[in-house]
Amino acid sequence: MEELGRKSISQFKLAEKNPVILILDNVRSMHNVGSIFRTADAFLAEAIYLCGYTPRPPHRDIQKTALGATESVAWTYFDTLLEAVLSLKDMGYEIYAVEQADPSISLSHFEMKAHTKSAFIFGNEVDGVQEDVLPYCTGCIEIPQAGTKHSLNIAVAAGIVLWKISAAFLEKSIENT
Repeated sequence: MEELGRKSISQFKLAEKNPVILILDNVRSMHNVGSIFRTADAFLAEAIYLCGYTPRPPHRDIQKTALGATESVAWTYFDTLLEAVLSLKDMGYEIYAVEQADPSISLSHFEMKAHTKSAFIFGNEVDGVQEDVLPYCTGCIEIPQAGTKHSLNIAVAAGIVLWKISAAFLEKSIENT
């Protein structure tokens, strides 16, 4: 790890964070939750909000894929998705649902505004983002797909979205290391 120049947990906690919060709503799989924690760590995400029946750390099945990222990435639990969304809106965040909805924009056309605090909702693996929360969102983002399936694994989708929206922030962070 020293050769890779990775941060310790204390260095991670002190590092400037990517002003992005991931919201996981009613995600069933502990492995998906752990994988998203690990991805959030890789991209220096500010936090993860866990809502509804989404499993919460500590749990060995989350830890199995998180590989310790539950210790580095800040997280908060909310009973409902709407509670989390309204809290973030009050703090000035733009909220985006990652969902195939009308209207959604392709992730390939989505541009993060500089210095904007943003949150991205990832919904249940089967049902997606709750429809009654969509009116509270700034917009919906859809990951373009060309195969026979209509969706991606939630952990894969979170990785794709975080990579796309974090490119400029990551370059700056790596240069400052």
